[in-house]
Amino acid sequence: MPIIVVAIPALNEEESIGKVVQEIARGGLVERIIVADGGSRDHTAEMARVAGAEVLLAGKGYGRACLAAAQSAHDADIMVFMDGDGADDPANISALIGPIQSGEYDFVIGSRVRGEREPGSIAWYQIAAGLMVGLFIRVLYGALYTDMCAFRAIPRDTLLSLGMQELTYGWNIEMQIRAARARLRVLEVPVSYRRRLGGRSKVAGNFRGSARASIQIMGALIRVLVASKSRSKA
Repeated sequence: MPIIVVAIPALNEEESIGKVVQEIARGGLVERIIVADGGSRDHTAEMARVAGAEVLLAGKGYGRACLAAAQSAHDADIMVFMDGDGADDPANISALIGPIQSGEYDFVIGSRVRGEREPGSIAWYQIAAGLMVGLFIRVLYGALYTDMCAFRAIPRDTLLSLGMQELTYGWNIEMQIRAARARLRVLEVPVSYRRRLGGRSKVAGNFRGSARASIQIMGALIRVLVASKSRSKA
């Protein structure tokens, strides 16, 4: 059986991270849970350890945390990425890894747009942004995305071969673009989405956070597209 490792980039999620780790572990599908802490000033790392996760002090940056977790998971066959705020439902892990285990797909991403959303769990502008970016990528590369959901699964070797470079919130959109450009077999599946268990979202919790994340995502989009165009000319 393939070894499944869950990577959770986390920053100041002490209210939720323990419950998230325990819920994942109860599912019985996962070999390891790695919480990549991005410099939390609360008890996130301690709560994660107590719940049974491995804690990696990854340094600042969402993408940096994701990459550090993937690089440290030497025995992993499939990496599952999800957030540590409790909004992603671990019950959907099987739907993400199943198409990869069967050999039908190379990259499976969850779609909150197509799934059931708990009222108040996601802002309208997050949905709109995912749809717009998805349409843009479809025009360029033919891949169908309706969301930039953090909940996703990909073989570890495949992920590392993509040459990921974004260390900020641009990580997710970079992965989607690179996967489409590499002609990976991409599948989007509906996933349920819940309200976060505690704390405030670093992306949608306030205007400053939303603006900063949006700038990082757009910057990643531009950088990846420019690099792709330069490579094509070369």
